[in-house]
Amino acid sequence: MLRAGIIAVALILTGVHVALAAGTLAYRVSIAATGNGGLDAALAATAELQTLRGTAPVGPFGLIVRARTDVDRLKTVLDSFGYYQASVTITIDGRPLADPRLPENLAQLPKGHDASVAVGFALGPRYRLGRISIDGEVPPFARAVLGLRPGEPAVAAAVLAGGARVRTALEDRGYAFARVDPPVATLDDTRHVLDVSFPVVTGPRVRIGAIAIEGLKRVHERYVLRRLPLRRGEPYSPAAIERARTELIDVGVFSTVSVHVGKTPDAAGGVPITFVVRERPRHAVSINAAYSSDLGGSGGVTWTDRNVFGQAERFSVSSSVTNFGGSATTGLGYDVSAKLVKPEFGDREQSVQFAVNAVKQSLVAYDQTALTTGATLVRRLSSVWTANVGVTAANELIIQPPGSVLRRRYTLIELPVGFEYDSTNLGSPLQDPLRGMRDSLTVTPTRSIGSPSATFVITQLKLAGYLDLHRFGWTAPGRSVLAVRALAGLAKGAGEFSLPPDQRFYGGGSSTIRGFRYQGVGPVFPHTTTPIGGTAIIAGSLEFRQRFGKNWGAAVFADAGQVSASLKPLPNVLRVGIGAGLRYYTPIGPIRIDFALPAKRYSPSDDPYEIYVGLGQAF
Repeated sequence: MLRAGIIAVALILTGVHVALAAGTLAYRVSIAATGNGGLDAALAATAELQTLRGTAPVGPFGLIVRARTDVDRLKTVLDSFGYYQASVTITIDGRPLADPRLPENLAQLPKGHDASVAVGFALGPRYRLGRISIDGEVPPFARAVLGLRPGEPAVAAAVLAGGARVRTALEDRGYAFARVDPPVATLDDTRHVLDVSFPVVTGPRVRIGAIAIEGLKRVHERYVLRRLPLRRGEPYSPAAIERARTELIDVGVFSTVSVHVGKTPDAAGGVPITFVVRERPRHAVSINAAYSSDLGGSGGVTWTDRNVFGQAERFSVSSSVTNFGGSATTGLGYDVSAKLVKPEFGDREQSVQFAVNAVKQSLVAYDQTALTTGATLVRRLSSVWTANVGVTAANELIIQPPGSVLRRRYTLIELPVGFEYDSTNLGSPLQDPLRGMRDSLTVTPTRSIGSPSATFVITQLKLAGYLDLHRFGWTAPGRSVLAVRALAGLAKGAGEFSLPPDQRFYGGGSSTIRGFRYQGVGPVFPHTTTPIGGTAIIAGSLEFRQRFGKNWGAAVFADAGQVSASLKPLPNVLRVGIGAGLRYYTPIGPIRIDFALPAKRYSPSDDPYEIYVGLGQAF
């Protein structure tokens, strides 16, 4: 032992001398495989020789110290996988770490020569679980979730997860103060087994006590308490408390919401719950911009008041300039709107929206100037289902064909009814969907007063599904996604020409068939290329999305569809567009650049290609 101490002192003194005389040392690392993929990954992630090699340069002495530290770190990993008799051996250029001449030899390495670090293991026998017990008065339902069996590998993570499951089960049944201490482990080196015992104290079974809200400034406390899906006297449940916290975040007026649970129950057996909130800035300004080669460029600004009257009422005013250039436009347009959203209108699951919108469009199909007002009642039916019903009045002037003397003024009264299904679990439509579906069905009875007048019903069905290929074990989670979209629409009660031009269906563009210009697919006026629009549309898309590195990705896609005077599952002639795109992923959603071209050009007016730039996926 004295000799080992002398060697260690000599190593330190020699290392100090060499470290002062030498600079950083390049090295490469070889970590021996154990035959266990999970263990190999954990060892590689733990070894600082590996993780710090490119980010924290060291000299000869620093490399030796890093290696000596890794011996203990890697031994801990081996223990956690049940290899309690394993050993770790690290050599540098074939020399053991205790070699007193190692620092000097490393300092004398020729320039450009990397030191070779080899990490090896002697695993020994793998220990397995032996006797498993729970010490304490524990209900049967909590014992049943432990999930550990004698004979299984003694993996530390699995053992600790079993204790966590017991505690979670107790808390979910009202035992708010249940305590599951770290398991007591006993090694039997003869039989190579690990006996574990979990000390558990259940404590009293309690209910939700007084609920308090802290941190409010402008938001009314009465509104927040009414919004909470949590009531005093209910059985204590961490899951219910977390749902309540999430509900407050979803209101949109709080930047953070944290929960403080009382340490002891009150006299009635209730646990006091305090929600600590931080309100977001009341006002916000956002800027938007987009570009496509068919619709040209657009840009605008939106001003929002998130909390008008103290109960999360949201008022926003938006103004955009549209159709700046573009092959499907004939002049600049604008889109100006104001919206007021009142949550909890008559019921906590309902909201009402009032909107006024002024729009001007100069398109190849028609020129439109319109003023629209409306109100929409939205009701959340479940976590994935939403229903809405509304009334809208519009007054518009439409010129078709554009530039002609044929001007028609319409007054439209619409009564839209819709259902939406969204299982993507995303808070914003701009976020990148990886799984689930986004579907909608809208039925809009409409009375058109103009020349000619008509009564008709427009029905639209939109389906979009997303499949993460990690589900089949092919890729890492969220890296490769297959997306599918389908659209069908039908107008009944009015013919093609008795239907107002803006109520007809048009194909082409990023929302239907990429590669064809906006409104470029469908019937046209005789001897012209001016779109008429149709009374039916069917379209579909298939897109493969692949991420690269941290922020980049790409997509390849194919779109197909047709617009006609009648709805057919398989139209006689489908317009097909194909393309590819680049994605840059940001915290609010991917920035999308798509390049698409028609598989076949059916008309001289068909553009050879289209480019689309925007925020969020195409669907």
